[in-house]
Amino acid sequence: MNWHQLTEISQLEELVALSQSQKVLILKHSTRCSISSMALSRLERSWDDGNGISAYYLDLIQYRNISNAIAEKFNVEHQSPQVLVLDKGEVVYTASHMGISYSDIVA
Repeated sequence: MNWHQLTEISQLEELVALSQSQKVLILKHSTRCSISSMALSRLERSWDDGNGISAYYLDLIQYRNISNAIAEKFNVEHQSPQVLVLDKGEVVYTASHMGISYSDIVA
C-alpha cells in the first residue's frame, strides 16, 4: 500500500483540493494501540493500489495536533483508529475500529 505521510496541518487544504479530482483516504493510526494495528493490517491486506484513492497516514501519537485539526475542519468526532474518505472536499465515509471496511471505502 502506497501511504503518503500526513505531517503538516497545511496538508489538509491540499487534501481538500486533491479530493476535487479523486477520493482521498485519511487513516488516523495510534502506534500504541493493538486494535489500531489490527485495523491497519486488515486495510493494507485488502487494499488495491489501482482503486483511484490516494491514501494518507497520520501517526496520531506524533501528530495529535493534526488529528485535532481534522476533527475540527471536517466536523467529525476524534476516534482511533479512524478513516475518513474525502470526495469533492466533503467527508463521504468515516469509520473506526473494526467498522473500517475496504468495500465501503471504495464504494
